[in-house]
Amino acid sequence: AQEAWDCIWEELIVKGKGVKTVYNRPGFVENDYNFSAQMLEEMIREQDRLIAKYSGAEWNAKPTANRVVELLVEHRVLIQIELNEVNSGLRKLTDRDFLGPKERRRRLKLKEKKDNSKTGATAATPQKKHKDSSKYFNKLEREANAQKKRKRRDLRRLAKKAKSEADAMP
Repeated sequence: AQEAWDCIWEELIVKGKGVKTVYNRPGFVENDYNFSAQMLEEMIREQDRLIAKYSGAEWNAKPTANRVVELLVEHRVLIQIELNEVNSGLRKLTDRDFLGPKERRRRLKLKEKKDNSKTGATAATPQKKHKDSSKYFNKLEREANAQKKRKRRDLRRLAKKAKSEADAMP
């Protein structure tokens, strides 16, 4: 049995023949990205749910469930530390991090406020929004398609005329 595990380890881990994961990416470093507080809080809620489930009477007699609970508790501690760092500002988030909807909205408002202060716009005079140009482009597309259809019809007429003239020649 140990020989089988050694073989599996050799093939999957050493030779890299197993399923490719994020850890296989060149230059991957887990600390290259962060999660927003909202996302970390959601992770903690989910881990709490799983810990409660697998600690319950239905599961707590099973060694695998106990091991899962141990791993979840360890990982929950690490996520809580990361959440504390994000909330305290020790860990700075960037636009390239995994930001939840609340954080993205907050950043968008800050950016709009910053842009408004540069342009002199106020809340009473919001910046110009982009108008919906879809009708214009839909009409343009219909006209282009109609023009193609006319060209094809004209080419068929010319081809038919050329054929009839060629047939009429001695």
